[in-house]
Amino acid sequence: MGFFSQKPTPPPPQQAKPDATKPAPPEPPGTGTATMAPPPPPEPKAAPPKRDKMAEERGRKLQELKSEIHRKLVDQLDMTKLASDANDEVRDQVRQIVVALAEEANAPLNFTERKRLVQEILDETFGLGPLESLLADPGISDILINGPQHVYIERSGRLELSDVRFKDNAHLLHVIDKIVSPLGRRCDEVSPMVDARLKDGSRVNAIIPPLAIDGASMSIRRFGADPITWDDYINFKSCAPDMVEFLRACVVSGLNILIVGGTGSGKTTLLNNLSSFIPEDERIVTIEDAAELQLRQPHIVRLETRPPNIEGKGRITIRDLLINALRMRPDRIVVGECRGGETLDMLQAMNTGHEGSMTTVHANSTRDAVQRVETMVMMSGFELPTRAIRQQFASAINVIVQATRLTGGPRKITSVSEVQGMEGDIVTMQDIFKFEQDGVNRDGKAYGRIVATGVRPSFIDRLVAAGAAIDHDWFVARDLVVDD
Repeated sequence: MGFFSQKPTPPPPQQAKPDATKPAPPEPPGTGTATMAPPPPPEPKAAPPKRDKMAEERGRKLQELKSEIHRKLVDQLDMTKLASDANDEVRDQVRQIVVALAEEANAPLNFTERKRLVQEILDETFGLGPLESLLADPGISDILINGPQHVYIERSGRLELSDVRFKDNAHLLHVIDKIVSPLGRRCDEVSPMVDARLKDGSRVNAIIPPLAIDGASMSIRRFGADPITWDDYINFKSCAPDMVEFLRACVVSGLNILIVGGTGSGKTTLLNNLSSFIPEDERIVTIEDAAELQLRQPHIVRLETRPPNIEGKGRITIRDLLINALRMRPDRIVVGECRGGETLDMLQAMNTGHEGSMTTVHANSTRDAVQRVETMVMMSGFELPTRAIRQQFASAINVIVQATRLTGGPRKITSVSEVQGMEGDIVTMQDIFKFEQDGVNRDGKAYGRIVATGVRPSFIDRLVAAGAAIDHDWFVARDLVVDD
């Protein structure tokens, strides 16, 4: 009983507090805490929204002023002439007009705001409006637009929300139209999806209402002003020098190469760099949905697909271009990506005298690539047995190069494999080089080692016969690159 008589004594101090400020039991109950906790937090949290509202209000007024000045500029100038003759002299003249119009508006702007206003109007006139500041930043790899108010960017492998905004959905639609119109493409209610490219080769995809519910959406997969080279691959530890020399020998010797990887793993960049090893005296035909490859050889024919017109006719697919390319006497065919029935035609081309051809396929591993190719061959409309498709694959493809985007953003060539042939119904492969992941560091980035497995490919004699310089030390089992 003594313990029971002492238990009531602690509550009185706790009840004294509740009596002073209404019932508020120790901590668990929600009623008392709700009345006591809110008063302190709201006051510090109330200030930021006010500042945000003030910033938003000022931003809105700047947008209105920009629109007003832009309208006056359009009234004074012939915008069609500006689009075709945007040299430095014309830009300077337009800049002077914009500065004069900004001074006429007599808006209370400081020097920085006035300079920014003039630059944004020039971007609207000659470029892609709000996107120009992002496109000028070489550190940004992807630009992802989810409606006019949410523009995300990828920097160093990480996504972040930028402070770039479009005025409204109509403004975003206008920018999309400026991108696709020069390419002879359109994006409207009849054709609400479009693939396009920027002048630097960056890949653009746009989708608008009614398919995009929350406003127009656009993604820009950037190609930097300075294309990534093999030296960059080595400096970034994405591959080893021995791998580069081995791949050079494979390309020069006319081996058929398949590049596999997931979305954003760098397949197109890798294909572009592998194509740089093709001798300059060979005729190359490239086939793409949106022209991205930047080959430097003199004898090259670039082909690009065409979407259907407003009547739903006139569509030219990769398969149509591939069939036509076989009649163009190519030494090599480079297809940007196989994603349908054209895969069968590509395998047949590789098997019928077009050695040294290359293409890419979406797959998470070299083994998955075989299944992906099987599925896409079946999309061609021919009911071929699985064994026949695998035989075609095993005889057409010599080397599979896998590109992977690892945890935290780093991109690496994670395997270079030889396709050996068939054993029963199975396509047999062996890794010549591969990446072995050891873990993830404090920054959330995967790290590991690129190793030579010690396997010598069976096509060594073919490389030697083609005159490729072979170093047998390439195939000695060892660590080639170790991440810090």
